[in-house]
Amino acid sequence: MTDLLERLGVEHAMSVLIVGYAIRIGLALLLLVVGFWLAARIANFGRRALERARVDLTLALFLRNLIYGVLLALLFINVLGTVGVPTTSFIAALGAAGLAIGLALNSSLSNIAWGVLLILFRPFRVGDFVSLGGIDGTVESVNLMHTYLITPDNRQAVVPNAKVGGDAIINYNVRGTRRFELKVGIGYGDNIGKAMQVVQDLFAADPRILKDPAPGVWTEALGDSSVNLVIRGWTATADMWETQTTLLRRIKEGFDEAGITIPYPQSEIRLVGPPSEGERNPLQPAK
Repeated sequence: MTDLLERLGVEHAMSVLIVGYAIRIGLALLLLVVGFWLAARIANFGRRALERARVDLTLALFLRNLIYGVLLALLFINVLGTVGVPTTSFIAALGAAGLAIGLALNSSLSNIAWGVLLILFRPFRVGDFVSLGGIDGTVESVNLMHTYLITPDNRQAVVPNAKVGGDAIINYNVRGTRRFELKVGIGYGDNIGKAMQVVQDLFAADPRILKDPAPGVWTEALGDSSVNLVIRGWTATADMWETQTTLLRRIKEGFDEAGITIPYPQSEIRLVGPPSEGERNPLQPAK
């Protein structure tokens, strides 16, 4: 009789244990299904919110997938805990694996981090002419890893975002206008006021040169063989190069018409002959 009671007790305990595990597994499966659905809804909601805030589509997709991945990792940990699997060691192993992956992908993660910042803060846009990491070019595209430039000679430069963010960024388009500067020398025998007036007339004749800020011409220095003038003016960014080169040609033509010379560098060479009798050689030190 005692053996029968003990046998029934063991069977009852096993039944309770099996039912308990079945309930846990059922709850885990339910949590898994609901968790997948909820994680997708939250991630998609975050993507739509970013798109409404006019965040770049590439960044919105990246952040959506990042949110979804983090939520799934939290979901799996909770599911394992519901089933009864110890999660402490699993979390520690996951953290160690994440650290190892982070160290292995240090440069790539740095590129991604800078890519996110560049897309968020937009120091430049597609079509801007910029200087990034010492490379000049027109921005073709920006993704999470690299920035693509087209150089003035039509080559493509792929610049890592970490290099872009870690160096000076010069945007030539963002202000809308640019200032050019030319330096021209005239002869010492020429009339400085007349030369300046020629340049001022050329300013007035070219509508691409802005009147505000006003252009100007100044005497910069008295050089070895010329009086050096500095010429500055403002144009729209798209007009700067052509305006500058055209003005330089017209200055040369205008100076020629006005009889103003642009001297070549000159050096004076003195030839000293042998001294006459009783005359000291000037190249020898005095006794």
